[in-house]
Amino acid sequence: AAGDVESSADSLKVVSLPSLRRYDEATQRKVERTPSWAWRWGLKDAYGLEQFSFWRHLRPHLKRGNYDILHVQDPMVARWCRRYRAWGLVRTREILAHGTEESVDFLAPLDYVQQLAPWHLDESTRELNARGTARPNWVAIPNFVDTDVFHPPDSAEEQAACRQRLGLPAEGILVGCVAAVKKHHKRIDYLVNEFRKLARGTDGINLVVAGSKQQDTEALIELANTAAPGRIQILTDLPRSAMPNLYRSLDVFVLTSLFEMMPIAVLESLASQVPVVANRHPVLEWMVGEGGTHLDMGADGALAGFLASLSRDWIASAGEAARERAVTAFSRDSVIDAYINYYSRVAQA
Repeated sequence: AAGDVESSADSLKVVSLPSLRRYDEATQRKVERTPSWAWRWGLKDAYGLEQFSFWRHLRPHLKRGNYDILHVQDPMVARWCRRYRAWGLVRTREILAHGTEESVDFLAPLDYVQQLAPWHLDESTRELNARGTARPNWVAIPNFVDTDVFHPPDSAEEQAACRQRLGLPAEGILVGCVAAVKKHHKRIDYLVNEFRKLARGTDGINLVVAGSKQQDTEALIELANTAAPGRIQILTDLPRSAMPNLYRSLDVFVLTSLFEMMPIAVLESLASQVPVVANRHPVLEWMVGEGGTHLDMGADGALAGFLASLSRDWIASAGEAARERAVTAFSRDSVIDAYINYYSRVAQA
């Protein structure tokens, strides 16, 4: 039971393994020196090198420790474990929590895949069935969020204090986005340009974007500074410890990507009682439920128009639904039992 697992957590052995880090300059230099044919081994980019360096240190532990299950979100680590198991070099059964948009062609050799949303499982199952390739041990189990760590502020005064700690505007509606600060996929340029339209005719609303620095982050910061001077802040590489206070500073959360596997930031926002505005897609609609709304984020002006119509009543009502959605569907208590049951199923397969 989940309670038994939690009560015994202090006795678990934790081993930290070294690996390259994909964003380090040294790793980037290794990518430049990697021969082009190495893509066949999954070493086509910095993330591939990071995974391979981790797998090199992990494999001896799997063999010596005689582990039953490896549960990872790194696709190549899962593939390498599957290969070594087929060769009889490890006995560990791998579960890939699929959050990185690999194709069904890539996933098909894996016996155990955790899709993060029902839509993803339905889509992959439909494609596998069309090929006559059954994978009965694939499941849909979501990520979970710690609703004790990510929770709403107790009062308006606490929200104001959270904003002050992070240097955010004390007054007005604060819209936030937590995502890698880049154009591709996360579409932060679309977000900034929509806010530019909004800022022309609306006072009392500000935007903060928090996320990891990418190659085009500096250009996006410059765009934000010219689009709405003093109204947009971009915070890069905030420490993880600051994130609960960031969410408690927000009134509304916006995600402008058109497609997602299952973004953790949405769960953290819901748990913090911050309503979510996201693209109209089955996965995001399922995640958010009544705790926000969905727009056609590919449409020019759609987001600006919605933000211009925001009311405190809608924020309060949708915020309550957001918190309820997180607690009932995505809290640890709601999800961990499903993990434990799946582990038993994999171990006995």
